[in-house]
Amino acid sequence: MTKPAGPPTLLQDDDRPAFPLDAWYAVGWDHEVGRTLRPVRVADQPLVLYRRTDGQAVALADSCWHRLVPLSMGALIGDEVECGYHGIRYDGDGRATFMPAQQTLNPSACVRSYPVVERHRFVWVWTGDPARADPDRVPDMHWNADPGWAGDGTSIRLDCDYRLILDNLMDLTHEAFVHRSTLAQAEINHERLDVVHDGSTVTATKWMLGITPPPFWSAQLQTVFPDYAGPVDRWQIINFAAPSTITIDVGIAKAGTGAPQGDRSHGVANRILNTITPETATTCHYFWAIARDYRLGEQRITTQLRDGVTRVFAEDVAMLTAQQRAIEANPGHAFYNLNIDAGGMWARRAIDALVDRELAGAVPAGTGR
Repeated sequence: MTKPAGPPTLLQDDDRPAFPLDAWYAVGWDHEVGRTLRPVRVADQPLVLYRRTDGQAVALADSCWHRLVPLSMGALIGDEVECGYHGIRYDGDGRATFMPAQQTLNPSACVRSYPVVERHRFVWVWTGDPARADPDRVPDMHWNADPGWAGDGTSIRLDCDYRLILDNLMDLTHEAFVHRSTLAQAEINHERLDVVHDGSTVTATKWMLGITPPPFWSAQLQTVFPDYAGPVDRWQIINFAAPSTITIDVGIAKAGTGAPQGDRSHGVANRILNTITPETATTCHYFWAIARDYRLGEQRITTQLRDGVTRVFAEDVAMLTAQQRAIEANPGHAFYNLNIDAGGMWARRAIDALVDRELAGAVPAGTGR
């Protein structure tokens, strides 16, 4: 990996598409896709989701071959989708199996079927060329299903460009201002952010040593060390994988006990798991979870963490929605970049590289597990 000399420039009137199509995008938590027709728009493409009787998740284009009526307005008959307008049925591969009032099926009667993978408690759909749909490129969010971790999460629909969420997550200095009552502390804006990148991934790291923990983290540390009230070493390690997944390694440990050198036995750690699915150029679905590596059997802590992060993210939603409205009111405006923006700007460059390679017809490089 190489370190950037400084944050690159970003103009808001870039003509390239906002998102690549050759990518795995989360379309729902595993429990949300079942034996009902579930409409969702991904990368500006309307899809309908359901499960076959054998449990396999299916994603079809949400428009009937006959008159383009959304299939999600129809019915699930066995493993087939029946259009609610004229009753044409389609199997899980998108091929028509029945047409009303005729024995012969038109051989062109089909709708697009999308590759689907279930991993890390999410259902993922590939929106681009199906020949490139390599399951190994599903982003690594294994903490969400790892028995060595406990956690939970949810999803949020936002009226903003998905890249604004990536900007927000790649720069946690906003905690000092947006999240004053929970995560804020002055050291966030004093300590250096180290950023490295390799073209498709970006890692931003910050250590805050010998500090007083903010309320959120103080409460977490005391679930394991109830009598400790001293200074802590705090870390934030943000890992971005193009085009839209960020996992954040965060935690605190008793000051001076070796956390920067790798010994976290005197602290607590969380993984904040984030994957953002563009719905359109200005709307998106934000899937997130928080997992921890301590007190794994206590549902109370799991619920408290999920609810706490939900309140924190609600503050982000208000800010990001307002930012999107301001961008729309100021077309062509250039973002002015500070040193704190380096992680987000390199993440955007990685997205642009995927889009550019896709437009050129090349197979984009990807990461996953």
